[in-house]
Amino acid sequence: MKEEITIDELLSLKNPIIYDIRSYEKYYYGHIPQAKWINVSELLAYPEHFLVKNKKYYFYCDSGKRSSILVKQLNVMGYSAVNVIGGYQNYL
Repeated sequence: MKEEITIDELLSLKNPIIYDIRSYEKYYYGHIPQAKWINVSELLAYPEHFLVKNKKYYFYCDSGKRSSILVKQLNVMGYSAVNVIGGYQNYL
């Protein structure tokens, strides 16, 4: 499974499920359209409360580094997670 996607590929998808893992303050002041904010600590502690294993999720942070680590962890847990290369900075 592909673990990374460019911002252009993401924006061309129909109804992707996108999560912003930056601080809530950063999310509040600007985020990728359709993205929802999620607390990484809560997500890792209780992934089954936020995700289902038969759906694909796209995650981003500021640069793509933290979200890349998160995506690897979620994929090991059996979820279908994809990192947005370059994160929010590439969106801007």
